[in-house]
Amino acid sequence: MNKVYKVPFLKKDTCHRTSLIVKKSRFITSVARTSSVEEAKAFILKITEEFADARHNCFAYNAYEAGSSAYCGCSDDGEPHGTAGQPMLNILLHSDLGEITCVVTRYFGGILLGTGGLVKAYQDSIKGALNSLPVCEKKEMIRYMVVIEPSLLGSFKALGAKMEVSIEKIVFLDRVNLEISVPLPLTHDFNLAFMALTKGQGMLSRV
Repeated sequence: MNKVYKVPFLKKDTCHRTSLIVKKSRFITSVARTSSVEEAKAFILKITEEFADARHNCFAYNAYEAGSSAYCGCSDDGEPHGTAGQPMLNILLHSDLGEITCVVTRYFGGILLGTGGLVKAYQDSIKGALNSLPVCEKKEMIRYMVVIEPSLLGSFKALGAKMEVSIEKIVFLDRVNLEISVPLPLTHDFNLAFMALTKGQGMLSRV
């Protein structure tokens, strides 16, 4: 059972982008929803390749619940130690957002900002991006194992679509085995609808 928190309201392979000019240096912030460390690293690589001509592509990510440091990371990417990645990560960990990765790309404008100026610029870049970032609440989901007859798979998928059920895995044996997640507020109605669909012959067990 997951904690309820907010996440970026962004489709897969899309990002939210803002920019900030500080003493002629341009800071471009790219934000994505990333539900794992692997997704976070893939997004960072994508942005780094997009802005390969930039002097710095600093990043911070939290690939888990809001406020959790269990699956997070950051990098100064050549900026003085502690002036970019960690200040960015501090903003993320003190926000109410989880499953998020931010990459701040800097194009140097010829004027040194100093360590304090860099910290402020990178944090202001993150704050500005989060202020305009579309977000949604991550729903608390309950996981189930399901076993049904193959003939019912189409009807089961239709039922799942109506009740916002996420099908995580399907295995075809003599019967169809599925791993699913159901929004917590809909579990009671889903159980009743499942029993009606399968006429009591389907198997539904909570993981």
